[in-house]
Amino acid sequence: MLTIRPILGLIIGGLIITAAGWSLIDKLVNPTITMNEDFEIEIGEAMTFTIPGPNHSPQHMEILGDAFDLQLRSPGTGLQITNTTSYQNELTLDWVHLEDGETRIKIQNIGNNELEIKSITVQTPNPFGFTIDLMVLTTGIVVIGFSLGFTIRKPKGF
Repeated sequence: MLTIRPILGLIIGGLIITAAGWSLIDKLVNPTITMNEDFEIEIGEAMTFTIPGPNHSPQHMEILGDAFDLQLRSPGTGLQITNTTSYQNELTLDWVHLEDGETRIKIQNIGNNELEIKSITVQTPNPFGFTIDLMVLTTGIVVIGFSLGFTIRKPKGF
């Protein structure tokens, strides 16, 4: 007969294993993620963006503000704005990663008001995500193992 501790351990361990398994399957089926982000850059401030993206992934960025400097480097022979270039009012960037790699964008607000940035990017997720999912899966198995250990005999001190 199972007591309350092993039953709780089985339920909690099962939930941990289910969540880790779901995340693991999702990472294997969907190797990229789409990010919709909004940023604001204060007057005189600079911000650097790093966008890790797979081959043939579309990227989009809209920048609205008085005046700003921009520098962009994408992987391979893709879109390159290597010299710092000044822009005014609005800039829309659409580009495609021609190779796996990172796009680096540096934006400096040189205007008299805040700079608004809206981006829609396709990115590769954290490469350690697979390992983290396996660690969480193992944790669920350990929780179930400890809970079933209580059914054999009750350890001293518990």
